Amino acid sequence: MALKASGANPKKFHKSQVKFYLFLLPFAVFMLLPILFIFNHAFKPLDELYAFPPRFFVYKPTFDNFTNLFELANASGIPMSRYVFNSLIVTFSVVFLSVVISTMAGYVLSKKNFKGKKAIFEINNAALMFVPIAVIIPRFLTVTILGIEDTFFAHILPLLAMPVGLFLLKQFIDQIPDSLIEAAIIDGASEFKIYLKIILPLIKPAIATAAILAFQLVWNNIETSILFTTSENMRTLAFFMNTLVANTNVVVGQGMAAVASLIMFVPNLILFIILQSMVMNTMSHSGLK
Repeated sequence: MALKASGANPKKFHKSQVKFYLFLLPFAVFMLLPILFIFNHAFKPLDELYAFPPRFFVYKPTFDNFTNLFELANASGIPMSRYVFNSLIVTFSVVFLSVVISTMAGYVLSKKNFKGKKAIFEINNAALMFVPIAVIIPRFLTVTILGIEDTFFAHILPLLAMPVGLFLLKQFIDQIPDSLIEAAIIDGASEFKIYLKIILPLIKPAIATAAILAFQLVWNNIETSILFTTSENMRTLAFFMNTLVANTNVVVGQGMAAVASLIMFVPNLILFIILQSMVMNTMSHSGLK
């Protein structure tokens, strides 16, 4: 029976798997097309950018689009390095703090009993239905009342609440046996030690997924730069890339827009490649109870 099972699902390549490759490869190629287009588009010279019919692959790659972008950035009042610095500070702060807050809240909502527990979780679930534009005014009023305009806090605070991250983490923590936590309490472990030594190691896949979601949210965000800052040196790289191209020559701007899209896309791709195994693990467990 073990041999039959091994033959039915071999760990190494077997000719019986060819049919799966034939079925999956076209889908994999189709999924890769947008990524290939982004990379090819950034290296196209102007004549290929405006070629008709449009070309998918670049024929004569050039770095002129990159050169034009960095030359224009250097000519502006604020160097690009400042925007990169702002984005790195804001991104890492939001990702770290949102994961910490979501894991702590998920642990409490999953394993602790208190009045209003279900109501709080339902409020979080209801927040999933709100589009960002629906909360712009409350966010603006909060930032204004706190007096944190034109600071890093104006970028960080509005993005810390991540309902989808809390939902995923709470559902993942539900799968941890209560007996494991009870045994730790009997051994004298504090609540923080249980959270640090038991909860966090067991939910690493869900943490990776929440980190990717938080990263994508903040890395591509331009709302905080537009609404909550007025000083150019407090704005982020995403805002810079969006406004820089819009204020330049339309023809040359197309090449710089392609480069800007590539620069904003690559960090998301790298992060997903690094954490993709954990993300897949989260998806495979998301429906289990």
